[in-house]
Amino acid sequence: MMRLLRYLLFAACCPAFAAQAQQLTLVHANVVDVATGAIRPNQTVVIQGRRIVRVESGSSALPTGGRVVDAAGQYLLPGLWDMHTHVYFDGTAQAGTDLILPLLLANGITGIRDMGSQLDSILRARAEVAAHRWLGPRLVVSGPMLDGPKSPYQAAIAVATPEDGRRAVNMLKARGVDFIKVQSYVPRAAYFAIAAEARKVGLPLEGHVPDAVRAREAIAAGQRTFEHLIGIFEASSPDEDKYVSGSSKSPGRFLATYDARREAAIIRQLAAAHVWQCPTLFWERGQWLVDAIDWRADSAGLAYAGRSWVAQRWPRSQQGIAKTMDYEPLAVREKFVAHELAMVRRLHAARVEFLAGTDAPAGVDLIPGLSLHQELQRFVEAGFTPLQALQTATLNPARFYHRLQDFGSVQPGRLADLLLLRANPLADIANTRQIAGVIADGRYLSRPALDSLQAKLRQVAASK
Repeated sequence: MMRLLRYLLFAACCPAFAAQAQQLTLVHANVVDVATGAIRPNQTVVIQGRRIVRVESGSSALPTGGRVVDAAGQYLLPGLWDMHTHVYFDGTAQAGTDLILPLLLANGITGIRDMGSQLDSILRARAEVAAHRWLGPRLVVSGPMLDGPKSPYQAAIAVATPEDGRRAVNMLKARGVDFIKVQSYVPRAAYFAIAAEARKVGLPLEGHVPDAVRAREAIAAGQRTFEHLIGIFEASSPDEDKYVSGSSKSPGRFLATYDARREAAIIRQLAAAHVWQCPTLFWERGQWLVDAIDWRADSAGLAYAGRSWVAQRWPRSQQGIAKTMDYEPLAVREKFVAHELAMVRRLHAARVEFLAGTDAPAGVDLIPGLSLHQELQRFVEAGFTPLQALQTATLNPARFYHRLQDFGSVQPGRLADLLLLRANPLADIANTRQIAGVIADGRYLSRPALDSLQAKLRQVAASK
């Protein structure tokens, strides 16, 4: 009942969005080509239902009927994707429907890849959003993660044996998930059984490189993504075999044993096999420097964080992470964070492909939606141009899913998942925050509607 009441509030403040998508025409828009960086001025974009039907210069022959939006001085581009989320995850799961999903949308994120959530909840959310009954981005989902027999996570399936792994893959396939997500503690034999079974049933394998598996073995097994750069650090050290055998890892040890030649070798393998990287750079910085970052000073973001996150979850996480790092001086961890950015630069120079993802809201001070804009800024700090950073959240997800016919450009025939900005994101990546409007599956949220929605979301956050 509470979810229904809150949805009705959203529908009241965003009536055009709550309704079925109708005809929408944007005039005088600057259309951004995120493949080339070209900007086409004074474009008329006509949307009928869920798809773009016309894009042309000028506005002399406007369609009759529907809504017309004057986008003069504004920049129209594909909607953003957050390619690493956890909408219904452990202690934040109860906020998934009425806070996390609409908050993502309010920040211009029209698609997500969910990397580990409660199964029933995430499957229902995927269906409800697709049917325009809930506010949120379109969802590509794994359901619960596959992890080891002593996984610390509720949104995980414990896997101890190869048979456990095969059984989990087949259950998830039967339930209709889009891919399989593996976590760090999956046992070695179980991992290879999971990889083989996923390949057999036609589900992509994505996620962490488990502690018991080498990066090159994960590549050979067909794993499609590496999250958080896990596996590459280990492969860049002569101690990789020791890590696979259970030896402890740490930023200081990675730095002390770093071998540039080994790193170059694994980078070549990743590039040749087209294994995508989702490095979650903003989260990585927050994890390794958690004791040095004052998240309480983030007044704008905290207004959208669940009250229990701020009062209980984040302080506990901060203390727990800090305890595991008490043997690593802050200066060493700062050096490691810089090393991560340099590694991303080298991967990018070698044409390894990247996806923008945040891990929100699983970490400390990871506000759903807001954190993706921070992630794009971290890519720029790693040496990407604003266009290249923008591609990690627009063009690259379309390529990753082999759906360029639907996403990644503002062209006739494409799904109308679009973002309208007040300033040019190619001039400054921070301009992705200057949102004038969001179009999700053909439904339009104007700036006033977004303001109303965000005010409601601040109220919801205060109750969480």
